[in-house]
Amino acid sequence: MVHGIFYVLDGVDEAQQQQLFCDIITERWRELGSVRVWCRDQQHAEALDELLWQQPAERFVPHNLVGEGPAQGAPVELCWPTAAVSQRRCKVVINFMPTAPQFAGAQLIIDQVPSEPEQRQLARERFKWYRQQGVQLTTQNATELTSTQTN
Repeated sequence: MVHGIFYVLDGVDEAQQQQLFCDIITERWRELGSVRVWCRDQQHAEALDELLWQQPAERFVPHNLVGEGPAQGAPVELCWPTAAVSQRRCKVVINFMPTAPQFAGAQLIIDQVPSEPEQRQLARERFKWYRQQGVQLTTQNATELTSTQTN
């Protein structure tokens, strides 16, 4: 069965969100080995790529933008809607797009619930769609995770 976690971002600023998702990418790669991150667009993917390169050495994540790096792809692949993405399956799919991505073969889907009303409504639609696909869903308040990171 595929599991999904929606992170509710109320009360979490942009810098905290960026660090939270870098941590999630790192943890899930270490736990499950392959992660595909669907970014909003190429610019978002490039910014996340840069953030991952800036993590401390002990938090290193072998990652690349889709189409770069080794021929078989990096364990963590940063994609966007218009990119040519391989059919390689990943165990974890992380979504930043307004629509739900393909997740065939995934064991875990990570998504987010932004604070902005329009984006929140899109998250609700993704949540319903995942549920219709048989994904077992839970939610997690991101403020609980970011407060433990600063303690």
